[in-house]
Parts: sequence; structure tokens; C-alpha cells
Amino acid sequence: MFETRSGPPVSALEEIDLEIGEQEFVTLVGRSGCGKSTLLRLIAGLLPVSGGRITIGEREVDSPRRDVGLMFQQPALMPWRTVIQNIMFPVEILGLDRRTSAEKAEQLIALVGLQGFEGRRPWELSGGMQQRAALCRALIHEPRVLLMDEPFAALDALTREELSLELQRIWSDRRTTIVFVTHSISEAAILSDRVVVMTPRPGRVARVVAVPVPRPRAFGEELHAEALARAEEEVRTLLYVREPMQGAA
Repeated sequence: MFETRSGPPVSALEEIDLEIGEQEFVTLVGRSGCGKSTLLRLIAGLLPVSGGRITIGEREVDSPRRDVGLMFQQPALMPWRTVIQNIMFPVEILGLDRRTSAEKAEQLIALVGLQGFEGRRPWELSGGMQQRAALCRALIHEPRVLLMDEPFAALDALTREELSLELQRIWSDRRTTIVFVTHSISEAAILSDRVVVMTPRPGRVARVVAVPVPRPRAFGEELHAEALARAEEEVRTLLYVREPMQGAA
């Protein structure tokens, strides 16, 4: 619930009851203003909870945590720092071992295909390359949970698909628990174990749609096209329903 400058408080989310498993990839979808980003910030400890509780493991979330990584729509790289310096920034903030972290940074850079660009400034990179660097920065301290708020929304369609598949590969390799926000139904189906469909404000869980399709997955692939299409259609149908719905499937 949030205070507005005029009028009564606005309830952004209500009756959210959601459990996300260790190493699971879960995506939140819903109309603009349904509270997806608010829920992500609550999980991150960036906003206070006005009712109920959020836990990661056995610990209640009441402030930002070292074991949670964040990635937003804009890469927010510091323009005066090189790629490697941007990636290493959380290491400085958290006081982690620089030598060990430098080795991890090299591995991440290789993982996302940024070799040779370690010394470049952000303005020398394409939008997709900047987001690859931002992903490395979010993973450098090996977070238990990675929260991603529409990280590919500002990219062109081809780069967006490319990075979605890259993220799938990285998740399969590292198995970090990911909570991902997107407006793209096809992106949600390709990436997720489960898709959480949210109602318009106040945001509630309309339904949780499972995507029981083996990985790796690809856009337009023939092998699992029918199963992916079914998941997409279920999500799409739920999003077109205007009345609040509850329950899970």
C-alpha cells in the first residue's frame, strides 16, 4: 500500500501467496500497473512490506540482502568505468576477495561472450552488450536469487531473443533462482518453469501456469512447439480476463 500526494492510499498488491523453489525460473506477467515491479522490489527488500511477510530461505526480508542480485530494464553502467570495472563494482561494495572475484568475472565475461571488451567504456558498446555486462555484474557475487525487471524490453527484437536464449543457457549452467518480469508472453514461455499471471491493480495471482517443456528451448522450434503454444495461449487468455481471478494450476 502506498500513499499518494492527493487522495487515499493506493493498494498495489493484495493477497499474494506465492512460493518459489530453489533454482526455479519463475516469470511474472500482467498488465501495466498490476504490481509486478513492486513485488520484485519487495522481494529485494527495497520497499517495506505493509502486510504479510517475505522470506528467502528461513530469513525474513526486511532490507536489501547480499544474496540477492538485481537487474533492470536499463543497464545503469557507470560511464566512467570500463566493463570489467563495472562488473567488479559489487565486489568493492561488499568487500569480497578481489582475486577470486576477478577470476569469476573472467568466467562470466566468457560465458556472455564479452571477451575482448573488458577495457571498453559503456558508450562503446551496443545495448545488448551493455545488458550482458549488467548481467555479469548482477551475478559476480553469486546471489542466491536474481531479480530481473524487464531486462531486455529496450532492445530490438532480434537482440532480445538472442539474450533470452543466452539467459536460458546461463541459468541452466549456474542454476540461480530467478524471478523475471516481462510483458512478452513468448519470452515468458521460453524461459520459465512457471509463469505467474497477475490481475490488474490491486495485483493478485490469477493463476500459475506451468511450462513442462524440456530445455534447451528455442523460439519457433518444431519439437516442442505445441506444448509451448498451449502455455502461451493459457497465459494470453488469462491476461484478457478483466475480472480478478484467484487459484493456481
